[in-house]
Amino acid sequence: MAASAVQAPSLAAVITAALAHPHTLPSLSPEQWRVLHALRMCRTPALGGHEYQCPRCGYEHFVPHSCGNRHCPLCQGGAAERWLQGQQALLLPVPYFHLVFTLPHGLNPLIRQNRRALYTLLFDAASQTLLTFGRNRFGGLIGLTAVLHTWGQTLIDHYHLHCVVTGGGWDRDRERWVGASGRYLFPVKALALVFQGKYLAGLQRLYARGKLEFHGQLAPLRDVATFQELVRTVSGKRWVVYAKRPFAGPDQVLRYVGRYTHRVAISPRRLLALDAEAGTVDFAYRDNREAGRAKTMRLEVGEFLRRFGLHTLPERFAKIRHYGLLANRGRQQRMARIRAVLVPPGTVAPVVAAEPEPDAGKDGGQEGDGRCPHCGGALVLVAVLPRPRRRVRPLIDSS
Repeated sequence: MAASAVQAPSLAAVITAALAHPHTLPSLSPEQWRVLHALRMCRTPALGGHEYQCPRCGYEHFVPHSCGNRHCPLCQGGAAERWLQGQQALLLPVPYFHLVFTLPHGLNPLIRQNRRALYTLLFDAASQTLLTFGRNRFGGLIGLTAVLHTWGQTLIDHYHLHCVVTGGGWDRDRERWVGASGRYLFPVKALALVFQGKYLAGLQRLYARGKLEFHGQLAPLRDVATFQELVRTVSGKRWVVYAKRPFAGPDQVLRYVGRYTHRVAISPRRLLALDAEAGTVDFAYRDNREAGRAKTMRLEVGEFLRRFGLHTLPERFAKIRHYGLLANRGRQQRMARIRAVLVPPGTVAPVVAAEPEPDAGKDGGQEGDGRCPHCGGALVLVAVLPRPRRRVRPLIDSS
């Protein structure tokens, strides 16, 4: 790689470099191109911004707006911090457990064409499995927050659900909390079997009702026998439910969840080098087949965009969902009753706010401490350049 061609890596720069190599561009949907356009324009004058001036020395300072897109790594730190503030009151002074439900890769092509339906099925199957095990063990209702992740370290599709689960359940009839003992919540092999059964049963229902689409190479799956062969194949694979170490306490849950819920497929710190002339990008990843060994992968910029595009969510699809005790209806009242039982009168359960991501930023805010870098005077807002009101055309014509 020629040293003169290497640029400081950023996601926007990778997108721009890909546009300069049109022969490498992937076939993406209009919605995916709109996401990429937003990420490319993030924190540039194209989205408007706030203009400041120092009354003392006349220095002018412009702060561009951020895109606010939920796939943007620059915007999600601030979004996580704001989301977190609304979750603090929902934490209980009990142990929490982290479980991961993973779908076999044999379903990946089908999921790509049916993302909304099969992502929803993943949420349903995992949450129903956990709620059932909670009722059987604790005789009551557990609480859980589920977060969808669709990527692996190399940006290929790897569909899995992270679940943060209360270590115990609420017995509503007896108005008591039944807690989990030690470092054990549920047997993961049994969880995996029930999860597999629920997901495949749901998949069969969707197929029988004509709710699945089969295009291109998947067209043969319209035939019942061919579809059932796919189901038998993935049924024979080992479905994985992974239990991580339980959290030490509610404050650790908050720190973890605050950073994890708003992650995107790749963070800026993983982008290592961009050769705009050659049309290649290098990024860091961990090879889980070699005990998480740190490695570097080089891709053509077009292939990088194709992989990144795999992880754009359907419009208005909720990737963070709450169940059981944390379900939206009546949640505040439920949590208040439980906390009254768990926390003695006159005491306060400690909650520690998570630190914002380094890339966190708010739309139109002043950078730094709002002081002039020349003379130290206070910067004053003098103008606001609004965002474009009309929909911006996609980067390219995806037809």
